Amino acid sequence: MNKRKGILFLVFALLLSLALVGCSGNSSTGGTKEEGEKDTGTEGTKETEEEAGGGTLVFGRGGDSTSLDPAITTEGEAFKVTDNLFETLINFGEQDTEIEPGLATEWDTSEDGLKHTLKLREGVKFHDGTDFNADAVVFNFERWKAGNAEQFYYYNSQFGDKIDSVKAVDAYTVEFTLNKPIAPFFKNLAMSPFGIASPAAIEKHGEKFMENPVGTGPFVFKEWKRNDRITIEKYADYWQEGLPKLDQVIFRAIPENSARLNALASGEVDLIDGVNFSDVATIEGNPDLQVFERPTLNVAYLGLTNTRGPLQDKLVRQALNHAVDKKSLIEAFYAGAADPAINPMPPVVAGYNDAVEDYPYDPEKAKELLKEAGYENGFEMELWAMPVARPYMPDGQKVAEALQANFEAIGVKAKIVSYEWGTYLEKANKGEADSFLLGWTGDNGDADNFLYVLLDEDAIGSNNYTYYKNSEVHELLLKAQASSDQAEREELYKQAQVIIKDDAPWIPLVHSRPILAGKAGISNFKPHPTGSDLLSHVELK
Repeated sequence: MNKRKGILFLVFALLLSLALVGCSGNSSTGGTKEEGEKDTGTEGTKETEEEAGGGTLVFGRGGDSTSLDPAITTEGEAFKVTDNLFETLINFGEQDTEIEPGLATEWDTSEDGLKHTLKLREGVKFHDGTDFNADAVVFNFERWKAGNAEQFYYYNSQFGDKIDSVKAVDAYTVEFTLNKPIAPFFKNLAMSPFGIASPAAIEKHGEKFMENPVGTGPFVFKEWKRNDRITIEKYADYWQEGLPKLDQVIFRAIPENSARLNALASGEVDLIDGVNFSDVATIEGNPDLQVFERPTLNVAYLGLTNTRGPLQDKLVRQALNHAVDKKSLIEAFYAGAADPAINPMPPVVAGYNDAVEDYPYDPEKAKELLKEAGYENGFEMELWAMPVARPYMPDGQKVAEALQANFEAIGVKAKIVSYEWGTYLEKANKGEADSFLLGWTGDNGDADNFLYVLLDEDAIGSNNYTYYKNSEVHELLLKAQASSDQAEREELYKQAQVIIKDDAPWIPLVHSRPILAGKAGISNFKPHPTGSDLLSHVELK
């Protein structure tokens, strides 16, 4: 071969190789990166992924997770992620809290309600390749039971010391023995905190498991950049064939609702929660976007810490209830897409007492009660404003300002305070706030999950941030928890709500109808009333 022909051959070979590289790039499915590949975020890869198949869904949310171990957190941002990494023994329905098979395929209960036997699904593996079986279930429950009450909030609030033993009958049968009946036992098992984790991964990572989660869910944990994003990827060996549809999900932390909506409109994200109710009409008018409504199962409230200053007096707490104009709050911040809250749980929950009447908005009555309590000239207190948006609290700062004005009208000077979200929760949990904005989205649709979890004396140190105690309420809630008679349970809960209304540990504010928004090409997204959305069926077009 002469020199000229050699050069031409080399040029031809080079052009051919470049063409082949180009073809290879176009056939990429996106999603999972090769080991060592640089993380380029969403820019520059999204179009190829969506054209090729499952693609990447970018979910804009109000705040970062505090933990990726579902057993040691109580906040919804964590469960948004962990529900896609972990699975529970029993599932809720697609958009309700009726129970269905999950990692357990069938179950039964003894006549006395003290023994529950579950048959487990075979052929399921954790993301680290280890087997899911009865021993793994026993390991998880023994871990939760042995842990301290402060760390494993949900285990202690839902089960406490009522589980005597959890035993592996055989490789795929597990038996729970209780010392007292727990009426919502199976519903509790379906709650997000009871996602079954890999024993091998827990033993490997120890306290760092919260940053290295390993479950059996449709997605595998990839990366966590604090206060920015969490990336999860398709689990190739997931036991449900054909799922998940997506290759990857990126959860982006964008605290402000308006900024999140702007990110959706510009194409930076595909799906957002915490939509301002006033923006719904604009979104519905955009053919490139769509609105999703979450079935309501929530309550927003102002907690009044019962152990602090004037708030120790029931008359003061009642006065503050009379001072709040809930109708104006709903018009100003919820665009009418909410209902005034009277009791600490929404009306859709069985056992709701619709005979209880709300404290009417009556500033003059509020002043009379303050005078009776010895605070004719009012007093000063702190009012903590949530720093993140939630479906039940679209703008904590503005809601706090409205409440501040209501209280000013009766002579109570409320200084607005806020902290970073994790600090806010930690300090409020310790009883350091005078009054504080918070809310709750139900975990299982049972009254126990609102009244006992949020307001029983057993929940002080976990979710009872007001430190409210009433022995009569305590006895009613324990009796309801142990009863297998649903009618009796509902009557007991109704009695408890009458007492709670009079004691006024909260100012229940609203039950909202939460709105999410996404690109028009999103299909099969079904928001769940618990606020924790399974994304395995979601598709992008």
